[in-house]
Amino acid sequence: MPGLAVNIAVIHENKILLTQREDFETWILPSGGVEDGESLAQAAIRETKEETGLDVELIRLVGVYSRLGNMSPVHAILFVAKPIGGEIKCQEGETIAVEWFAFDQIPSPLSAGHKKRIEDAISGLSGVAVLQEMKVSTLPEKLTRKELIELRDKSGLTRQEFYIQLVENMILKEKVEVGNT
Repeated sequence: MPGLAVNIAVIHENKILLTQREDFETWILPSGGVEDGESLAQAAIRETKEETGLDVELIRLVGVYSRLGNMSPVHAILFVAKPIGGEIKCQEGETIAVEWFAFDQIPSPLSAGHKKRIEDAISGLSGVAVLQEMKVSTLPEKLTRKELIELRDKSGLTRQEFYIQLVENMILKEKVEVGNT
């Protein structure tokens, strides 16, 4: 069964806050799993604080993004937030950089599926349900996150090279199932 996660697009002065993940050295929205006993909104606020050091106020629900395929399936809820305090810092063992980017200067490589999520948050969308089907032909039909990390570590490539090679072999189909197109 797919996991449940939150993504947070922190936007301030026409810039968006992104984190660079330690595991694959890709850029991504602050994100993480919903813990037992917390609401989606509470998870979004907590994950943002943990990964970026910032306190935020959630201001809009963009939508739900269902990542299905052979890379750790997950249903992610995307919020837009504004910073209200704290200081930018990395989360040891998870993020290696936290930076603001102008909307027209989004870095690469991005984690799979995050380009659409970033675009949707910036454009002002609300109430969408998006299916993101990701299939990597070089991977088994079902792969856990732990198995993916093991493949990365055995590959002989840098973390980022491994991920870029994966994405080059990925077929990504995105379909807006509900809401604005």
